[in-house]
Amino acid sequence: MTLIEHIYEFRRRLGYALLALIAGGIIGFIWFGNRVGPIPSLGELITGPYCAVPEERRLTSGDGCQLLQTVPFEAFMIQLKVGLAAGAVLFAPLWLYQIWAFIAPGLYSKERKYAMTFVSFASVLFALGAVLAYLMVPHALEILMNFGGDSFVTALTGDKYVSFVLSLLLIFGVSFELPLLIVMLNRVGVVRYQQLKKWRRGIIFALFVFAAFVTPADPFSMIALAGALTLLFEFAIQLTRLHDRKLDRQRADEGWDQLSDDEAAPFEYTPTSVDDEPPPARPSASSSSTSTDDVT
Repeated sequence: MTLIEHIYEFRRRLGYALLALIAGGIIGFIWFGNRVGPIPSLGELITGPYCAVPEERRLTSGDGCQLLQTVPFEAFMIQLKVGLAAGAVLFAPLWLYQIWAFIAPGLYSKERKYAMTFVSFASVLFALGAVLAYLMVPHALEILMNFGGDSFVTALTGDKYVSFVLSLLLIFGVSFELPLLIVMLNRVGVVRYQQLKKWRRGIIFALFVFAAFVTPADPFSMIALAGALTLLFEFAIQLTRLHDRKLDRQRADEGWDQLSDDEAAPFEYTPTSVDDEPPPARPSASSSSTSTDDVT
């Protein structure tokens, strides 16, 4: 393709991706207040962690578990925000395919295989992190709402609560991509198992510090995130150990490890001089028999 054709192709793929996001947002907006068979509504899912907090620790209106709305359009904006987020997750295969369809023609078959593997594992790890965050939200809220003792009653506004939950889901989901990043760096030769083994204690300490900064001020979320990242990090280290062991065996079989640093590479290459250039090709009989009149 020419540059203009690439731009047109990018615009077309981007348009399809936006249509998929809009369609997902509409479905998510409708799903927010409606159950789908045995599946609870999106509103019930998002308020579930808040409703799991003991009733004496939250403000109740007598009509069940409800969040507080302080401005007229707050509930509409929350429903729109949560619907768009849920729609983007549900329709992720569609808009991710549009991105892939734009990038894939410029990749080799081996690069396509690595890209598909990366996206698959990244999606699974992000989902696992989001699920863990969702399970930790009730414990985090209960501890945070206990500060102040009986002097306070917590009346969470919908916007603040939804932002808190979504940010926690995002933090856990992105943090769970750590082992994938380590494996990728090892595959391209940036880090090796021996280096990671030497840095293990410092990295684990850094993971606990990172978890303490990005999670709310409660021990459950911090320990859950730090513990999960430590296990994933250890799993990634073992993968790098297996990969480096396989790579070392290949180098030993090919004889690369027996070469010194100042030894030439083991291949033959003899440069040719100008005099050794092959003679120009002689015109064939058919071409030489073509006259100027025939060409005209």
